Amino acid sequence: MEVIYQYAWLIPVLPLFGAMLVGLGLISLNQVTNGLRQLNAVVIISLMGAAMALSFALLWSQVQGHPTYTHTLEWAAAGNFHLSMGYTVDHLTALMLVIVTTVALLVMVYTDGYMAHDPGYVRFYAYLSLFGSSMLGLVLSPNLVQIYIFWELVGMCSYLLVGFWYDRKSAADAAQKAFVTNRVGDFGLLLGILGLFWATGSFDFNIMGDRLAQLVETGSISNFLAVLFAILVFLGPVAKSAQFPLHVWLPDAMEGPTPISALIHAATMVAAGVFLVARMYPVFEHVPAAMTVIAFTGAFTAFLGASIAITQNDIKKGLAYSTISQLGYMVMAMGIGSYSAGLFHLMTHAYFKAMLFLGSGSVIHGMEGVVGHDPALAQDMRMMGGLRKYMPVTATTFLIGCLAISGIPPFAGFWSKDEILGQAFQANPFLWLIGWVTAGITAFYMFRMYFMTFEGKFRGTDEKIKEKLKKAATIVLELESEEPVPNYGPGAMKKGELAATGDHHHSHDSHGHHSDSPHESPWTMTLPLAILAIPSILIGLLGTPFANYFEEFIFPPSETLSEVLEKTAEFDPTEFYIMAGASVAISVVGITLAVLMYLRGKIDPAAIAAKIKPLYELSLNKWYFDDIYHRVFVLGLRRVARQVMEVDFRVVDGAVNLTGFFTLVSGEGLKYLENGRAQFYALIVFGAVLGLAIVFGVT
Repeated sequence: MEVIYQYAWLIPVLPLFGAMLVGLGLISLNQVTNGLRQLNAVVIISLMGAAMALSFALLWSQVQGHPTYTHTLEWAAAGNFHLSMGYTVDHLTALMLVIVTTVALLVMVYTDGYMAHDPGYVRFYAYLSLFGSSMLGLVLSPNLVQIYIFWELVGMCSYLLVGFWYDRKSAADAAQKAFVTNRVGDFGLLLGILGLFWATGSFDFNIMGDRLAQLVETGSISNFLAVLFAILVFLGPVAKSAQFPLHVWLPDAMEGPTPISALIHAATMVAAGVFLVARMYPVFEHVPAAMTVIAFTGAFTAFLGASIAITQNDIKKGLAYSTISQLGYMVMAMGIGSYSAGLFHLMTHAYFKAMLFLGSGSVIHGMEGVVGHDPALAQDMRMMGGLRKYMPVTATTFLIGCLAISGIPPFAGFWSKDEILGQAFQANPFLWLIGWVTAGITAFYMFRMYFMTFEGKFRGTDEKIKEKLKKAATIVLELESEEPVPNYGPGAMKKGELAATGDHHHSHDSHGHHSDSPHESPWTMTLPLAILAIPSILIGLLGTPFANYFEEFIFPPSETLSEVLEKTAEFDPTEFYIMAGASVAISVVGITLAVLMYLRGKIDPAAIAAKIKPLYELSLNKWYFDDIYHRVFVLGLRRVARQVMEVDFRVVDGAVNLTGFFTLVSGEGLKYLENGRAQFYALIVFGAVLGLAIVFGVT
């Protein structure tokens, strides 16, 4: 047994130590801690770097064939009930540890440039480190209870990070929306955990799966209950991985700083849902109805996210809907039993989507110098254009990300997405059709995003476009004008103030801009982009059908390596070329349409939108999900709350008030009788006796 496994617990503890150290400093010595900005960043980045080195060591050991290592301690016991806590290291754990730590480390480096002038710089690093620790703890968890604990910690960190600029109403609302929506899914997950424990008597993944299958087979529990428990557990991933119908929180979560969008909402936290489905695979694979629900939920979500991303003009929200769509691919893969393909796409997507989000942050950083710190302008692609000339590194890496997510060979996204589509065709051609059409839409909206941002003429100095966008956002601006001006974050300099962040090198006019052209980001932001571009190009080669090293490393718990090798030996090149050709062809069609519309100007997008106005409005309004949820749940619950308040006021308060009134009246009456005079008491007794005598005398 290798000594390295005995210290695997340090992987989540190191970032936790950094978060505690900085957090205690902020609480006890706030000014001193905030003054040591760079030192705090170095400490937290170094600790995450140490966790990353340990993660790579574990991955290498697992690649060499080391068996699964589990270390547990009894945490609670009552009679026959025993609950253990600890950590487990297997192939899936090792892979996820490397993904989380590498992306987290690069995001932390990037953060130094992006948040350089924000007074919340140190607090942001503390939150990042706490989130990293929570996610790593989730990955290492050996049972469902421990996963649930870290699952909730990850949700709490998401709330803190999405609402980091809490003095902006939109950010505070987005944090609350993310938190409440995730609570819906988490409640379902909790019910599913309790139901499975009631049925199987265990929280261990493999034991739960085997026992549930036996119980259904022997008729001890009905198949309906097994399906119900599995779907309730799946509600957790539905919320965390932003699947329909709990997907509405993810686009709004873009109100958080861009590094958060890259870390939480592209590479790690949203991938936790897919990770949980993979961990619970021993349970799900014995419940075919649940697998079908998972597959169709993922397929519909993939199409839904892509169809909305087509019309988005906010660069971050476009990427958010893209993330929803790609997560749908992963969930669909899990539902059709394509375990390794789903996790392969999780890995490739983590790198190229993190790069795309960081690239969008670099674009916003460059645009703010021209249009000011108003996110309505700095993030709108209609204000961009021609940025490739000003931001060559950002443009090149963004283009690589677009090619990868569009499934163009030999980029990483091609191999992982093609494997999912190939497996879907064998399982259910209808699911393949949905995935295939979605692949074409993905290529279209990603290159629409690239061309609007980096090609053509720069539109950031066009006052007509700026005024048009301001008029379009009149209602939002009016709402914001009623609120106090934020002290920091986007929007802090809307009213002509100097940057509250302490950057006094430049003066700002009424819009907060100080340049006529954008600029490339500092090296702390471009270096992570360049590093992430490498796996975005090459990491897919680990999973080519010609030599699928990834599938030989990651395979379902129900299979053996010999079975995997036997399957891979049956590879049919002709079938691969047909399926790959079809997916690449639809992607090329999508890219060609984007070129004709947004690069060459041969097709007018406005004319197309006018011809299909109902569909355009459907996409632009996000299929009206936000409106429906607002009317049904927000306004509906407010009506219920008013009715409850009315009942509380009239019935509950009324009963209490009536009791008090009765006590008051009776007390007032009794005080005239209880006067302390003996002759008065004798008179009362005489009267009572006389009354009794009369009554009984008459009768």
